[in-house]
Amino acid sequence: MKYNKAIALIDQANKKDPNKDIVKEITYPKEYIYGVRMSERLNAFMPHASESLKIAARCQHICRWEIARKEFPMDKVGYLKWRNELKKLHAQKAEEILQFVGYEQELIEEVKFMLLKKQLKKNELTQALEDVICLVFLEHYFDDFAAKHSKEKIIDIVQKTWAKMSEKGHSAALQLPFSDSGLELVKKALA
Repeated sequence: MKYNKAIALIDQANKKDPNKDIVKEITYPKEYIYGVRMSERLNAFMPHASESLKIAARCQHICRWEIARKEFPMDKVGYLKWRNELKKLHAQKAEEILQFVGYEQELIEEVKFMLLKKQLKKNELTQALEDVICLVFLEHYFDDFAAKHSKEKIIDIVQKTWAKMSEKGHSAALQLPFSDSGLELVKKALA
């Protein structure tokens, strides 16, 4: 089946990540475990997601380490340029894999459209992908991120994250198992 081959190739690419993440005392390549988390969260958030959305979720960060943040100025403009270059990289890597396994161009274009974050808030698939991205951040990366930054910055980031999400995304976020300190920051951001 094309889908299973595509997921296997996405995972194979992400297992080359030299950066590591430890989950329950097991070390994983960082972007591989991120992709797994994206798929798990999508399955919970939207159990009947389209094949294109499932693929886009799995390759949201495909080969992300290939474009380092430090290659761009350490300001807002540099950050946004880095993020745009990453979107293009993810879309290109996804296209290569999906063409290789024989997907039709229409599905490939749909996946690329989502990965490029086109029509956020207007396109249902792009919005669903963004909701899942935000949920994975809040569930798995928020506490570590919050520990490295000021409360003011975290509150600002939660507010920006919240603004990108749909009502369905908000409902799902409020069901996440936040730490006490994480929940406190989220409540302050939403007050």
